[in-house]
Amino acid sequence: MRSTKPIVTIFIVCLLVIITLVGCTSKSTSDASRSASYFIFDTIVTVKVYSEHVEDQHFDAIELILNRIDHAMNRQLKGSEIAQVNQQAGLGAVPVSAETFLVVQKAIDYAQRSEGRFDPTIGPLVDLWKIGTEDANLPDEASINETIELVNYKDVLINEQQKSIMLNRADMSIDLGAIAKGYAADQVAAYLKNEGFDSAIIDLGGNILAMGTKPNNELWTIAIQNPESKRGDNIGTLRVNNKTIVSSGVYERYFMQDGVRYHHIFDSTTGYPIVNNLLSLTIVTTHSIDADALSTTLFSMGLEKGMTFVESIKDVEAFFITNDRKIYTTSGFADDLHITDASYSKHKK
Repeated sequence: MRSTKPIVTIFIVCLLVIITLVGCTSKSTSDASRSASYFIFDTIVTVKVYSEHVEDQHFDAIELILNRIDHAMNRQLKGSEIAQVNQQAGLGAVPVSAETFLVVQKAIDYAQRSEGRFDPTIGPLVDLWKIGTEDANLPDEASINETIELVNYKDVLINEQQKSIMLNRADMSIDLGAIAKGYAADQVAAYLKNEGFDSAIIDLGGNILAMGTKPNNELWTIAIQNPESKRGDNIGTLRVNNKTIVSSGVYERYFMQDGVRYHHIFDSTTGYPIVNNLLSLTIVTTHSIDADALSTTLFSMGLEKGMTFVESIKDVEAFFITNDRKIYTTSGFADDLHITDASYSKHKK
């Protein structure tokens, strides 16, 4: 598992152009849309709404939603609810808001269903390796072995009546980076729908939620990043309607040492980044909180177990890209995934 979802290189293609992340609210008269970008969750968040009726107040409200979730669930923010839970590790339970409790409860559920392949207590390993920062390093074996003793979702005690969370042992640390952005995307979509909007792209650092269809009722077209190439090089496209698309891979956040790539998705049983035959994994489903958690879960499981796991879940599709450039799709993908790079080939397990 990992700390934060990488800035997955999935790009939205609309009207034959890629949506550009902008630094402020802007208006486009050609497609009757407005967009705004924010820097939250340590990444760029962009929301583009296709409507003539969207106003500044709507983007202000979205920013409040994002800030509220960030300040509750970002363990790196001093005073956040999760930071308080981590500070009280081994000491006592901490009451949290209903939505923080819900996200932690969901994370524990995925941990149980995946037998720990998804584990929200991965924080100590994230801190040890520091992948994604200038201080990324290969820890010594003794430090890794000591740290993995602090990673165990079974030591998270939750009390539904009191909406409280407790970590059983000192120095444990919950990290919701692999699920909180998905929850945030769902909350932004819920707000927009409540305000009467039905066509929008919500992009939380690569966690894509495509609301409804394009304004002309056509499907959204998502360009899939080549996991072995530079940003913007794609291997194909995916057409969706009212879906969320989230990917995990070894190619975005990593460091190299002695010719070895160390990426950010950890195996909580070994303390090292996961080693399997996968380059990337993409989830397509309805709720982004599930897509976020599942992308990490299935990548951690690997192709065989991951495919079996995802095929057992209703209304969830996925495709795995292996090191030999084979793309394995779930049974429900049909012709939605169109491969344009001839060096990659589509298969079914």
